[in-house]
Amino acid sequence: MKLTSESFVDQGVIPERNAFGKIDGQNHVALAGNANPQLSWSDAPAATQSYVVICHDPDVPSKPDDVNQEDREIPSTLPRVDFYHWALIDIPASVSHIAEGAYSEGITPRGKAGPLALDGTRQGVNDFTTWFAADRDMNGDYFGYDGPCPPWNDSIPHRYIFTVYALDIAELPFEGRFTGGDVIKAIQGHVLAQASIVGIYTLNPRLVNTAS
Repeated sequence: MKLTSESFVDQGVIPERNAFGKIDGQNHVALAGNANPQLSWSDAPAATQSYVVICHDPDVPSKPDDVNQEDREIPSTLPRVDFYHWALIDIPASVSHIAEGAYSEGITPRGKAGPLALDGTRQGVNDFTTWFAADRDMNGDYFGYDGPCPPWNDSIPHRYIFTVYALDIAELPFEGRFTGGDVIKAIQGHVLAQASIVGIYTLNPRLVNTAS
Protein backbone atom coordinates (compact mmCIF):
# COMPACT_ATOMS: atom_id res chain seq x y z
CA MET A 1 0.00 0.00 0.00
CA LYS A 2 0.94 3.64 -0.43
CA LEU A 3 -0.26 6.62 1.63
CA THR A 4 0.21 10.25 0.56
CA SER A 5 -1.08 13.68 1.61
CA GLU A 6 -1.61 16.94 -0.22
CA SER A 7 -1.47 18.74 3.14
CA PHE A 8 2.16 17.92 3.94
CA VAL A 9 4.98 15.79 2.53
CA ASP A 10 6.27 12.69 4.27
CA GLN A 11 8.88 13.69 6.88
CA GLY A 12 7.94 17.35 6.32
CA VAL A 13 6.47 19.95 8.66
CA ILE A 14 2.73 19.84 9.32
CA PRO A 15 1.10 23.23 8.51
CA GLU A 16 -0.53 25.31 11.25
CA ARG A 17 -3.90 24.81 9.54
CA ASN A 18 -3.66 21.11 10.45
CA ALA A 19 -2.45 21.71 14.02
CA PHE A 20 -4.31 22.30 17.28
CA GLY A 21 -1.79 24.86 18.52
CA LYS A 22 0.61 27.35 16.93
CA ILE A 23 3.45 29.48 18.28
CA ASP A 24 2.38 32.73 19.93
CA GLY A 25 4.88 35.36 21.05
CA GLN A 26 2.77 36.52 23.99
CA ASN A 27 1.41 33.30 25.46
CA HIS A 28 3.68 30.66 23.89
CA VAL A 29 0.70 28.93 22.23
CA ALA A 30 -2.42 30.06 20.36
CA LEU A 31 -5.18 27.96 18.81
CA ALA A 32 -4.57 26.95 15.19
CA GLY A 33 -6.68 25.68 12.27
CA ASN A 34 -7.12 22.07 13.46
CA ALA A 35 -8.26 20.76 10.06
CA ASN A 36 -7.64 17.09 9.48
CA PRO A 37 -5.08 16.67 6.68
CA GLN A 38 -5.90 15.31 3.26
CA LEU A 39 -5.01 11.64 2.87
CA SER A 40 -5.02 9.34 -0.16
CA TRP A 41 -4.11 5.66 -0.34
CA SER A 42 -3.69 3.09 -3.10
CA ASP A 43 -2.64 -0.49 -3.88
CA ALA A 44 -4.76 -2.10 -1.17
CA PRO A 45 -5.29 -5.87 -1.29
CA ALA A 46 -8.33 -7.05 -3.25
CA ALA A 47 -9.73 -8.74 -0.13
CA THR A 48 -9.95 -5.45 1.80
CA GLN A 49 -13.29 -5.03 3.61
CA SER A 50 -12.63 -1.71 5.36
CA TYR A 51 -9.94 0.75 6.38
CA VAL A 52 -8.81 2.29 9.64
CA VAL A 53 -6.83 5.54 9.97
CA ILE A 54 -4.76 6.20 13.08
CA CYS A 55 -2.67 9.26 13.92
CA HIS A 56 -0.39 9.08 16.91
CA ASP A 57 2.53 11.01 18.37
CA PRO A 58 5.18 8.66 19.84
CA ASP A 59 7.21 11.53 21.32
CA VAL A 60 5.02 12.69 24.24
CA PRO A 61 6.89 13.13 27.56
CA SER A 62 6.26 10.25 29.94
CA LYS A 63 6.33 12.62 32.95
CA PRO A 64 4.54 16.00 33.13
CA ASP A 65 6.94 17.67 35.57
CA ASP A 66 8.70 19.94 33.04
CA VAL A 67 5.86 20.32 30.53
CA ASN A 68 5.25 23.97 29.54
CA GLN A 69 7.33 25.32 32.43
CA GLU A 70 9.18 28.61 32.10
CA ASP A 71 12.97 28.69 32.03
CA ARG A 72 13.43 24.98 31.36
CA GLU A 73 13.22 22.49 28.52
CA ILE A 74 11.98 18.93 28.55
CA PRO A 75 15.15 16.84 28.12
CA SER A 76 15.48 14.73 25.00
CA THR A 77 16.56 11.82 27.20
CA LEU A 78 13.16 11.60 28.93
CA PRO A 79 11.30 8.40 27.95
CA ARG A 80 8.43 9.06 25.55
CA VAL A 81 4.93 7.56 25.21
CA ASP A 82 2.20 7.41 22.55
CA PHE A 83 -0.53 10.05 22.29
CA TYR A 84 -3.43 9.28 19.93
CA HIS A 85 -4.72 12.19 17.85
CA TRP A 86 -7.17 10.33 15.61
CA ALA A 87 -8.84 6.93 15.39
CA LEU A 88 -11.15 6.62 12.39
CA ILE A 89 -12.71 3.23 11.71
CA ASP A 90 -15.22 1.45 9.44
CA ILE A 91 -14.08 3.34 6.34
CA PRO A 92 -15.71 1.51 3.39
CA ALA A 93 -13.46 -0.48 1.07
CA SER A 94 -14.63 1.73 -1.81
CA VAL A 95 -13.06 4.83 -0.24
CA SER A 96 -9.45 5.76 -1.03
CA HIS A 97 -9.12 9.35 0.16
CA ILE A 98 -10.14 11.80 2.89
CA ALA A 99 -10.50 15.49 2.09
CA GLU A 100 -8.76 18.08 4.22
CA GLY A 101 -11.19 19.40 6.83
CA ALA A 102 -13.80 16.70 6.19
CA TYR A 103 -13.68 15.42 9.78
CA SER A 104 -12.31 18.44 11.63
CA GLU A 105 -12.23 22.17 10.90
CA GLY A 106 -11.35 24.40 13.85
CA ILE A 107 -11.32 23.62 17.55
CA THR A 108 -14.42 22.56 19.49
CA PRO A 109 -14.09 23.28 23.23
CA ARG A 110 -15.01 20.14 25.20
CA GLY A 111 -14.57 18.10 22.03
CA LYS A 112 -16.44 17.14 18.89
CA ALA A 113 -19.36 14.73 19.02
CA GLY A 114 -19.02 11.03 18.27
CA PRO A 115 -18.49 8.22 17.72
CA LEU A 116 -20.74 8.32 14.61
CA ALA A 117 -19.16 10.27 11.75
CA LEU A 118 -19.36 10.78 7.97
CA ASP A 119 -20.71 8.09 5.65
CA GLY A 120 -21.11 5.43 8.31
CA THR A 121 -17.60 5.77 9.74
CA ARG A 122 -16.91 6.01 13.46
CA GLN A 123 -14.30 7.92 15.45
CA GLY A 124 -12.76 7.17 18.81
CA VAL A 125 -11.91 9.65 21.54
CA ASN A 126 -8.40 11.04 21.20
CA ASP A 127 -6.00 11.66 24.06
CA PHE A 128 -6.93 15.31 24.46
CA THR A 129 -9.80 13.78 26.43
CA THR A 130 -7.34 12.83 29.17
CA TRP A 131 -5.15 15.92 28.71
CA PHE A 132 -8.04 18.33 29.36
CA ALA A 133 -9.78 16.21 32.02
CA ALA A 134 -8.94 18.64 34.84
CA ASP A 135 -9.59 21.82 32.80
CA ARG A 136 -12.99 23.26 33.71
CA ASP A 137 -13.24 25.14 30.41
CA MET A 138 -12.05 22.40 28.07
CA ASN A 139 -12.83 19.01 29.63
CA GLY A 140 -14.99 16.56 27.71
CA ASP A 141 -14.87 13.67 25.24
CA TYR A 142 -12.70 14.68 22.26
CA PHE A 143 -13.92 12.48 19.42
CA GLY A 144 -12.18 12.44 16.06
CA TYR A 145 -9.18 14.46 14.93
CA ASP A 146 -7.43 17.08 17.01
CA GLY A 147 -4.04 18.05 15.66
CA PRO A 148 -0.52 18.65 16.99
CA CYS A 149 0.03 20.71 20.12
CA PRO A 150 3.30 19.48 21.65
CA PRO A 151 4.76 21.15 24.76
CA TRP A 152 6.21 24.52 23.80
CA ASN A 153 9.36 23.83 25.79
CA ASP A 154 10.16 20.37 24.43
CA SER A 155 13.74 19.90 23.27
CA ILE A 156 12.73 17.65 20.36
CA PRO A 157 10.31 18.10 17.45
CA HIS A 158 7.42 15.64 17.60
CA ARG A 159 6.55 13.09 14.92
CA TYR A 160 2.91 12.57 13.92
CA ILE A 161 2.47 9.20 12.28
CA PHE A 162 -0.59 8.76 10.07
CA THR A 163 -1.25 5.10 9.26
CA VAL A 164 -3.95 3.53 7.11
CA TYR A 165 -4.74 -0.13 7.71
CA ALA A 166 -6.55 -2.35 5.21
CA LEU A 167 -8.66 -4.90 7.13
CA ASP A 168 -10.33 -8.18 6.31
CA ILE A 169 -13.48 -7.19 8.27
CA ALA A 170 -16.07 -4.52 7.43
CA GLU A 171 -16.58 -3.18 10.97
CA LEU A 172 -14.75 -3.28 14.27
CA PRO A 173 -16.71 -4.77 17.20
CA PHE A 174 -17.08 -1.65 19.32
CA GLU A 175 -20.19 -0.32 21.00
CA GLY A 176 -20.09 3.34 22.03
CA ARG A 177 -16.89 5.04 23.11
CA PHE A 178 -13.44 3.66 22.19
CA THR A 179 -9.84 4.87 22.07
CA GLY A 180 -6.94 4.66 19.66
CA GLY A 181 -5.35 2.03 21.86
CA ASP A 182 -8.55 -0.02 21.71
CA VAL A 183 -8.42 0.10 17.90
CA ILE A 184 -4.81 -1.09 17.74
CA LYS A 185 -5.74 -4.11 19.86
CA ALA A 186 -8.93 -4.86 17.91
CA ILE A 187 -7.28 -4.91 14.47
CA GLN A 188 -4.66 -7.49 15.46
CA GLY A 189 -5.03 -10.48 13.16
CA HIS A 190 -7.16 -8.52 10.67
CA VAL A 191 -4.56 -6.30 8.95
CA LEU A 192 -4.01 -7.19 5.29
CA ALA A 193 -1.70 -4.25 4.58
CA GLN A 194 -0.74 -0.86 5.97
CA ALA A 195 1.07 2.33 5.00
CA SER A 196 2.27 5.37 6.94
CA ILE A 197 3.47 8.92 6.47
CA VAL A 198 5.10 11.12 9.10
CA GLY A 199 4.65 14.83 9.75
CA ILE A 200 6.88 16.91 12.04
CA TYR A 201 5.72 19.68 14.37
CA THR A 202 7.15 21.80 17.20
CA LEU A 203 6.02 24.78 19.25
CA ASN A 204 9.53 25.51 20.51
CA PRO A 205 10.74 28.63 18.63
CA ARG A 206 14.34 27.46 19.01
CA LEU A 207 13.55 24.33 16.99
CA VAL A 208 11.35 25.76 14.24
CA ASN A 209 14.14 26.15 11.69
CA THR A 210 15.66 22.76 12.46
CA ALA A 211 12.27 21.01 12.05
CA SER A 212 11.59 22.57 8.63
